[in-house]
Amino acid sequence: MKWTKTNAQPSDTCPTARELRWFGHIDRHGPQSSEFLFELTRNSHRCKDTSLRRLQALRECGYLKLPPQQRQIAKADFHPYVYDLTAKGFEYLSTHKTLERHARPTGHWWHGFWVSAVSSAIEIGALKSGLDYIPASRILALRDAPMAMRLSQGKLIPDQLFAIKYPDGYRAFALELDRSTEPVRSKAARKSLQRSALQYREVLDQQLHRKHYGLKSNLNVLWVFLSRARKRQFEDLLEAQSPAITAVDLSLEYPQILDMADLLEPSKLLN
Repeated sequence: MKWTKTNAQPSDTCPTARELRWFGHIDRHGPQSSEFLFELTRNSHRCKDTSLRRLQALRECGYLKLPPQQRQIAKADFHPYVYDLTAKGFEYLSTHKTLERHARPTGHWWHGFWVSAVSSAIEIGALKSGLDYIPASRILALRDAPMAMRLSQGKLIPDQLFAIKYPDGYRAFALELDRSTEPVRSKAARKSLQRSALQYREVLDQQLHRKHYGLKSNLNVLWVFLSRARKRQFEDLLEAQSPAITAVDLSLEYPQILDMADLLEPSKLLN
């Protein structure tokens, strides 16, 4: 990836139907690499070079931007560009659909980017499998609920929320992504894997997802780890007492659609 400056053109290139799908995907999940966006529409547009040129043109016209945080890692030039919508891009998209950006990951950029990559890979996998992906915005709209669920002590905010319609019915998923930035256990009142697991146990035991979000389906918690050792520690922590919690080990240094696809293929998310 070569980082270059571009000059916006005075006359805009009107985004096509495919590019509106890109915009909607970024709005739904968060910043996306060109690799993921190409994969999203690969069935109808198979030329990767054309896709990369169109992304560049949309950036030059001010619809897309390159978040600078993607440069803050080693060997950044070897990774695909990561794109996000500009204010102009959001405004243009809003003339075609209701925006979903209130359900995008928040907080530390790299954590949010990983979450957006995982949920994006799952939606792309669902589409390829002929399954319906229901984003957080549609779930939250059922009762006009916030993402945060009130607990007996404090609140729980999933990194992402979605559902998939399988042939035998719906399954809802809360997504959590672990980048090894939090302790496994902590006696202090701070976030840890142990504390988060106990919070989800309260949600599942009391069916709070049904009361809060208005969901009728069961809730599965998908915990994605970027470290195999952390996944083992987490599984020891659970002691096989939470069958609705699934731990997945990616062990990737950077989101890669092909490496994520097999582990996160929607049909494999069921317990």
